[in-house]
Amino acid sequence: MYKVRLWSIKRARMMEVLYAFLEKSLVACAPVFERIGYDRLERPVAAVEKTVKGVLFDCQMCGQCALSKTGMSCPMNCPKSIRNGPCGGVRIDGYCEVKPEMRCVWVEAWTGSQRMKNGGDMSIVQVAIDHRLIGSSSWLREVRRIRAEESAAKNPTDTASNISSS
Repeated sequence: MYKVRLWSIKRARMMEVLYAFLEKSLVACAPVFERIGYDRLERPVAAVEKTVKGVLFDCQMCGQCALSKTGMSCPMNCPKSIRNGPCGGVRIDGYCEVKPEMRCVWVEAWTGSQRMKNGGDMSIVQVAIDHRLIGSSSWLREVRRIRAEESAAKNPTDTASNISSS
């Protein structure tokens, strides 16, 4: 898996394009997802997501995917589970202090982000993991987030009245 992960990072720009296509496709399917119900889709979609992202990125299924912001390098592969940059133990040659045979995921993230069109901003702080979401589909969560933003943009008065009534 490690070699495939490195292969994906070296092709971060291509992965970024594929990821954007997948996201648009899933958002286009959102009306169908809403009819079926996101809760009913969670397990099968999470299984597909785990398989695809597991092979390509050695994904740990944290449920809060940051691949598009971390150069297609999954920060959850860090032995210390550090989500916001390298620890003080990165060796001069870029290898990890905990797993000396593995390059630091953050060194790889930086390399991958430089290849991406929209992934070059590594200054975005990743929030701490919500452990309740581990194993769940970040794809479905992202579709719901995008749909909510689209809905809010179409109906700004509904959003304003919802905010003021809460």
